[in-house]
Amino acid sequence: MKNQSNYILYILICIFCISCGIYSFNGASIDKKAETISISYFINSASTKQPTLSQVLTEKLKDYFTQQTNLIITEDDGHLNFKGEIIKYEIKPMAIQSNETAGQNRLTISAKVKFNNIYNSEYDFDHTFSRYRDYQSSQNLSDIETVLINEISNELVDDIFNKSVVNW
Repeated sequence: MKNQSNYILYILICIFCISCGIYSFNGASIDKKAETISISYFINSASTKQPTLSQVLTEKLKDYFTQQTNLIITEDDGHLNFKGEIIKYEIKPMAIQSNETAGQNRLTISAKVKFNNIYNSEYDFDHTFSRYRDYQSSQNLSDIETVLINEISNELVDDIFNKSVVNW
């Protein structure tokens, strides 16, 4: 009988959370009036240009919101609106060894993002997100660059999502 009571309580809590329409199991808290999202193409303004980075970051952000929310992507004037630019794509030597060569290099990508929520402006922000990956200096960057960009972009997208709609 106790297990049945717990099960019923669990079902009622789930129904309540779903019926509220503003919470999801990924932690997103989106106003139920918000139905659309617009994500502008991230321009690459970094001093070092990587040709696929803008496309990768923009599409990953769109895909993430499509998978994690019920929002519909529109070209312009979404209820939630993202504009951004890539401001840093930088490789620096790290872990200098005794022979004055770098044991590792660090790839850093930074994106400046402006977010507007037309239903709740207290969540609006203009923020720079930055992530990096270290790799062995013996590795050729062109061999691992795609993997590094994907890993860093995934983390940036997760950070952007959390800052814009998780609000915990």
